[in-house]
Amino acid sequence: MAVFKRKLAMSYGGHTNPLVWLAAIICTIFAIAVIIIGIIVFIGYVVIHPRVPIISVTSAHLDLLRNDYAGLLQTQLSIVVTASNGNAKAHAQFSEITFSLSFQGQGIAVLVADSFDVPKNSSNNLRYVVQSSPIPLTPEQMDEVDASRKRNEISFDFKGAARTRWRIGPFGSVKYSCHLNCHLKFRPSNGSYIPSKCSSKSK
Repeated sequence: MAVFKRKLAMSYGGHTNPLVWLAAIICTIFAIAVIIIGIIVFIGYVVIHPRVPIISVTSAHLDLLRNDYAGLLQTQLSIVVTASNGNAKAHAQFSEITFSLSFQGQGIAVLVADSFDVPKNSSNNLRYVVQSSPIPLTPEQMDEVDASRKRNEISFDFKGAARTRWRIGPFGSVKYSCHLNCHLKFRPSNGSYIPSKCSSKSK
């Protein structure tokens, strides 16, 4: 069986082609640059020791809760979502911000916000006033509303996510996705918010 061997491109006289040397030099420079940038980013991360930015519901109020015998529910909620940046040496950017509000699986509203920056060691509030159209309820959901009024506690599902990013040094940056999934509980008698832990988890 014939065996074929590949030889490195050679120029006349048995010397390595200058283009091969040039390619090798470029690859070496690129590899060194990647290593240096990686070291700078690592040192910047250690020096800054950043805290992961978070989103959380810090305040809310049940402005309206009305249901009729036809099984239609109307509600209005005021919700304050706070974007917090605990980094003392780096600004943070929040983007792709989307939240959904629902009751017993029935969608009420989708809330969004444009991208914004939060200065180091600071926070920014997003204030939403959510007014629903009449929501048709099943008999089971109507029973749940009645039971909620009797025990003076009603719960809404609040889910959402945002992307966060902040720079470390002149070359690198850190990115996270913040995910929020919690229940917002209120007193139907006066609309007051029952405080609970509703903060994001980073992925």
